[in-house]
Formats: sequence, structure tokens, C-alpha cells
Amino acid sequence: MLVPLTREKFEQVIPFIATGAQYKYYSGKFSDFLQRLLISIASAAAVLLIKLVLDLHLGGLIFFVGVFGALYWMWDPVMRASLRNARCRRYKYIGFFRGRILDYWVTEEIVGKQETVNNQGELVVTRNTEKCLNLEIGDNTGFIAETKAPLRDNYKIIGRDRVAEMIVFSNSPDLNIIEEISDIYIPSLNLWVEDYPYVRRDFFIEVSRRLRRKRAESSRRPRPRTRPRPQRRYEDEEYGYDEEYGY
Repeated sequence: MLVPLTREKFEQVIPFIATGAQYKYYSGKFSDFLQRLLISIASAAAVLLIKLVLDLHLGGLIFFVGVFGALYWMWDPVMRASLRNARCRRYKYIGFFRGRILDYWVTEEIVGKQETVNNQGELVVTRNTEKCLNLEIGDNTGFIAETKAPLRDNYKIIGRDRVAEMIVFSNSPDLNIIEEISDIYIPSLNLWVEDYPYVRRDFFIEVSRRLRRKRAESSRRPRPRTRPRPQRRYEDEEYGYDEEYGY
């Protein structure tokens, strides 16, 4: 099932400013935080040193640059997440897709490498890998999408044929060409499968509930009774019967 969403819903589901989950994603590990903090301290110290050495009379501007650099540790994840959101918001149309998990498998992906020199002076390349869960999702129309996310312990309960929902992005008004997909939500498990948390989850779950409610109401609605179309019955003319119409 693929349901187009309005631009208003688009801007609600895909936020302009980073959400808490997106900020956490780009905050990274504690080592990443320390790296940003050192950059902040170095930036503030550099601005202060320039002001003292050059004796510039640009108090307001120097103060602004100093504060901006000192808060780098805080605004860098916000900026990176907001830029990634902006890349999604450049698409003209989005839709809500509900299908089922057709297949899933685990792969091991290279996420980085380190080059070191051993005691013999030889270059040693160490590859950092992580296990990823791959999902294949489709519906009865033939639409199939694949997504990949770092493997987590709570993904072990995922199985085939479970309902899965997501947002699809397109530049085509009828959504016949899908450019990108969001993170995956499995309602029966209340579980998200994601690499990056694209959507605002509260808005997404509300859209999901409304669509399920509308579908349930339409299925309970009595259908109008129609009179069956007449079918022509041919009798054997050899026995003197004429052509008749019956119901």
C-alpha cells in the first residue's frame, strides 16, 4: 500500500531542525565528543589570542566568533543532521508505504580501516567491520525496497511476513519512481530498523494509526447492493425453444 502525503505532512515527518535522535546519531561516541570539545577550546583560544596580539577594535564581531567557535561541540551535530534532513526535503513528493518483510539476512560491512607500521617496518592495514541487517520489503503490487542497518540485539525478533512501514521520497507526482526510503517501522513489534533516524517518530506513528483506522472503517462499511447483470441463456433451437434472458 502506497499513500501520497501532503507537503504539510512532509515537513512534519521530516523536520528542518535536527531531532533529539538525530542529534544523538551525529554526537557519536565519547571520543567524538572529546574531539569536538578540543576543537571548541582551540577555536576560543585562537580568537582570544588574535584579539590580544593584533589589538583589533572589533569587539562585537570578535565576541561572536569566539562564542561560535567555543560552542562548536554543541552545534556541529545539529548542523550535520539538519543538512542531511535538507537533502531529503529537496524531494518534491513523499508517500507512506506499508508492505511486508519478504526476506532478511546479515552481512559484514567494512566501516573503516587503519594503517599502522609493525616492528619490521611493514605497513599493516586493519579493517574495521560491523554486522548489518538487510531487509527486503515489498507488497502485492511488485514494489520491492531494500534497506540496511547496523545489527542490534533487539533485531533478533524480526521475521518474514511482518508488516513494515516507511516513508518513500520521489520527484514524481504519482510516486512511480522512488528515489530514497526512510527508516523502517514494524508496528507489531513497536520496533525501528534504522541507520539514520530520518522521521519524527511521533508524527510517523500518528500517520500510521490514522491510515490503519481509515482502512478498518472502510472494511466495516457496508457495500451497496447491486443488481447482477443479466446473462444471456441460449436454448437448443432444435427443440423449438427461443432465446431467453434470465437473472
